[in-house]
Amino acid sequence: MSKFALLFLMIFFGGTIATFMISGSVSFFLYQVIYFLNPDNRWWSADIPGISYSFIAAFLMILSLAVGYRKYTEQAPWSEQPLFKWLLALLAVYYIVGFWAINPAVHDRFVYDLTKLVVVVLVAYKLVYTPRLLDGALWAYLAGATYIGYLATITGRNSGNRVEGIGLVDAPDANGVASALVPSGVLLMYYAWMGSYKVKMLCALCGGLIANGLVLINSRGSFVGVVASAGLFLMYMLFSRYQKKGQRGMAVLIIIFGISGGLYVADEGFWERMRTLQNPKSEASGSGRIDYWLASIEVARDNPVGLGVQGFNAVATAYLPPEDLGGNEYKSVHSMWFQGLTEVGWLGLCLMLMALLSLYRMSRKAKRWVLSMDENVSYFKLLALECSLLGYLGAASFINQFRAEILYWMMLLLAAGINVYYLQRVKSQEKGKKRVPVKSGTLKPPQYAREKSA
Repeated sequence: MSKFALLFLMIFFGGTIATFMISGSVSFFLYQVIYFLNPDNRWWSADIPGISYSFIAAFLMILSLAVGYRKYTEQAPWSEQPLFKWLLALLAVYYIVGFWAINPAVHDRFVYDLTKLVVVVLVAYKLVYTPRLLDGALWAYLAGATYIGYLATITGRNSGNRVEGIGLVDAPDANGVASALVPSGVLLMYYAWMGSYKVKMLCALCGGLIANGLVLINSRGSFVGVVASAGLFLMYMLFSRYQKKGQRGMAVLIIIFGISGGLYVADEGFWERMRTLQNPKSEASGSGRIDYWLASIEVARDNPVGLGVQGFNAVATAYLPPEDLGGNEYKSVHSMWFQGLTEVGWLGLCLMLMALLSLYRMSRKAKRWVLSMDENVSYFKLLALECSLLGYLGAASFINQFRAEILYWMMLLLAAGINVYYLQRVKSQEKGKKRVPVKSGTLKPPQYAREKSA
């Protein structure tokens, strides 16, 4: 038996035992790790039993929720997060579109997968109900992303200037894999900033492998997502009036080490591909995607209620000129936004936008509240979760990820952060309980005392 297979079995059985012996929330961490390890499609899969490990982990999640439903519901009720009603409405629209989907077999298969994903998100929200469990879920994601970075490193570029064959369950191609790594950048920056010396070293190790994996995979959309999310978070670290001792210095160090590490791992193949972004009209820059996006709007005009999953692919020849097809009659729209538009129409796209807008509004309320309670570290954690989601949305704007696992995970984790740092504690105050500060500590802006006295 290979070492990877043995390690996977140890993680699987260890996580299963911990679910029963320690906390039912461990089942979600196990589900996350299994998603990244993707045992069915790895070279070491021949050494392990051929069973659905992700299904078992999801079953353990549901079982854990059923056993402790009263406790979990008291801490994390679904009704307090508008996000979930919009996601359920979006799922309902997918089922309705199934009645006229242009490719019903494919549509039904992917809608079934989306249903499982929404169920996982709903259950996981209740299981991740404390700051410590939220950290556990974030580190489970980071561990999985680090594994993908390591896998890309040992595999190397095996398809031109890219890495193929290390795909995830719902993201088999290189771009999908790279987009799954994008949120890790901001999260590692946050933990490197706030963590102990050992945590900083761990973040450096994980960040190095993930950065090298992104360079080898060579995804331009993911590069844009990383730069946008990390840049925004660093701007807040540098210029926010809520400061911790040495905060700006740490931001400068992160910039220096980030740029130095990026220059070290980036090779000529990477820079050659990134330089194509400078000329959006060149064919090498992927400018044809703009033609696909414009064509998708025409498709939506003719079919405002959507064509179902891969509907655009099926009608692309009727809306794109031969030179854009390149001899391929089955073209993807290459954007999660236009993918959603052509799959479930204007209504479905609006429901996704409403889900994101409701999450942003709740996050804004949460950030204001934690600042009013002098808990600025919680503020920066919520900000890191926001930037992680923003980074993924930026990367997914160039690939079809409207139903991607990581997209819904990032929405879930931000919602969980809003719950543990805001909703729970507001309810606790309303009940007259003494406020217990979050262990992550507090920061005060220099002028806070004057504002309070005024």
